[in-house]
Amino acid sequence: MKNILLKNGLIGGLIIATSMVIGTYMCYHNPKGFEPSYAIGFGGMLLAFVFIYVGIEQYRNKINNGKISFVKALQVGSLIALLISAIYVGVWLIEYYNFFPDFIEKYAQSVLAQTKPSDLAEATTKMDSYKEMYKNPVMIILLTFMEILPMGLAIALISALILKKK
Repeated sequence: MKNILLKNGLIGGLIIATSMVIGTYMCYHNPKGFEPSYAIGFGGMLLAFVFIYVGIEQYRNKINNGKISFVKALQVGSLIALLISAIYVGVWLIEYYNFFPDFIEKYAQSVLAQTKPSDLAEATTKMDSYKEMYKNPVMIILLTFMEILPMGLAIALISALILKKK
């Protein structure tokens, strides 16, 4: 089981890391700002999470003789999602602290530039709270996990429902 988890988690992690590096680079070198990187990041997440499905299917077929319960499938998928998410968080921490320490300021500027004047006060307050959270490394880790892990767990749940076989 460990081999299947590691192989699929690392492949998914490599995909998400690559899309994250490309997306972050585009944020800083594209006149359109953050918009193109959202699509690259989301697409990378979806592509990486294909390996949750693949991993559950491999576990079912290679280790469990073609059978897997919903709970076991969810467990396998969740562990792969957690590994992919941990790689995502690790890569972000490396990027943020070594290459883009001004990310949160640029992100806030981008959000405020696109905000309607009537919503500016609320958006400014929200961005100020993000800036405050980004002063704490634990909060950066938690916020970054919140970007990716819920989608991974949802994919694990859907995959477990599809692949369960008694």
